[in-house]
Amino acid sequence: MRKLLVLVLLVGLGFVAWVGWTQRAAPMPQARTDLPLAQQIARGAYLARAGNCAACHTARGGQSYAGGRGIETPFGTVYAGNLTPHANGLAGWSADDFWRALHEGRSRGGRALYPAFPYTAFTQVSRDDSDALFAFLQSLPPQPREATPHALRWPYDQAWALAVWRALHFRPEAFEPDAQQDLAWNRGAYLVRGLGHCASCHAPRNALGGTLAGPELGGGLMPVQNWHAPALGGAQEAAELVDLLGSGQSARGTALGPMAEVVLHSTQHLRLDDLQAMARYLASQAPPEDSAPPQTVPVDANLRLGSKLYELHCQSCHGVQGDGHGLYPRLAGNRTVNLISPNNIVKVIRQGGFAPNTAANPRPFGMPPFGHVLSDAELAAVATHVRRSFGNGAPPVSELQVLQAR
Repeated sequence: MRKLLVLVLLVGLGFVAWVGWTQRAAPMPQARTDLPLAQQIARGAYLARAGNCAACHTARGGQSYAGGRGIETPFGTVYAGNLTPHANGLAGWSADDFWRALHEGRSRGGRALYPAFPYTAFTQVSRDDSDALFAFLQSLPPQPREATPHALRWPYDQAWALAVWRALHFRPEAFEPDAQQDLAWNRGAYLVRGLGHCASCHAPRNALGGTLAGPELGGGLMPVQNWHAPALGGAQEAAELVDLLGSGQSARGTALGPMAEVVLHSTQHLRLDDLQAMARYLASQAPPEDSAPPQTVPVDANLRLGSKLYELHCQSCHGVQGDGHGLYPRLAGNRTVNLISPNNIVKVIRQGGFAPNTAANPRPFGMPPFGHVLSDAELAAVATHVRRSFGNGAPPVSELQVLQAR
């Protein structure tokens, strides 16, 4: 018994030592920029757009970057901090402190941050870009908003639990350009993996929120919100990406739900060359496997009901052939319609679909919600009809799946 206790103690001490070793501080790179402050601030403002910083760090109806927005997770709610140079925000911070927050996920003083702040991606941001971001944030008007305490369940609110999570799922790292690729590919990789933090939504996750092994952007269900973030990659997806990120619409889809917010606040403001670089990088990745291969489903009462409902509620906008009359989103070949997961099409039918207002598409058409008009069974029927018509071949949708997508 004594030997067993000693063994357990040694294993415990070894585990604690391993956790501490994985979270040791990284060397601090020196700032190298010689840009005038005005240019540094302008560069930082652009990078803040690329990182979509304001979207999380601005509460509804609040001042930009003053924090307070609640980020819902399966473990509770994390509230974004104040990024303005106020005593309740980044006043007193140095450029070194800010870089450590991005690169190591640690606040001023060394406290570990929760990964709702996506430092798992921001760790790849260069020191020069970090300093430009910090210069921009320091130029903002100070806002006095105090921090809202996080509302996490036990044990996720414990420091030791966060330390274990970080040991399992996070290592500080720097972006390393691929010498075998051109400048555009590397720029795209830097934006997608780093500031764009695309994997935060488009990578599959385990029960603890860690990224699963497999394709870098293999797609997956977004917890709490129940939207399905589709897989990214392949030449066909990349060919449409510039339009989708720049205007909110492409030949086979429309940015809706959480992605509409990303386009609204972030990607529509990026330079064309950066959007093209992101597309160049994603074109080199494995093509997505989350769209359903065509299936043969016999016509039954459910499909006939879906056809009638489509004619009554949908056909006037989306057309007899699902072509959208050249004005509304096409349903024929639509990526959202053909995903294996029916969650997105179900959510759009139930709660409506609203594309972002962009400079390239300033007056997008919105789709009204039908959740108050259709029962779950009727919603499943019309979703099945759309997924089985116009050359689409996705699996049918059951009433249970409609309920699960709520």
